[in-house]
Amino acid sequence: MDIRIGVTDHPREITLEVAGDTDRDALKAGIDAALAGESTSLWIVDDKGREVAVAADKIAFVELGPEGSTNPIGFG
Repeated sequence: MDIRIGVTDHPREITLEVAGDTDRDALKAGIDAALAGESTSLWIVDDKGREVAVAADKIAFVELGPEGSTNPIGFG
């Protein structure tokens, strides 16, 4: 699943690919908590196991791609 995060005062977005078995509801709960000010940062683990944090007060938007989406390689 693809995730795009807009960051305030920054012209580029953060784009991540998370594992297909990521719990979408848990991810959305973490996003909601960060946007509501219940946590100071949003932590996401990408598909390579890297942990990425974004300061909650700098998040402009978060876009989640469709479930089960993949980026195919080749010409299809």
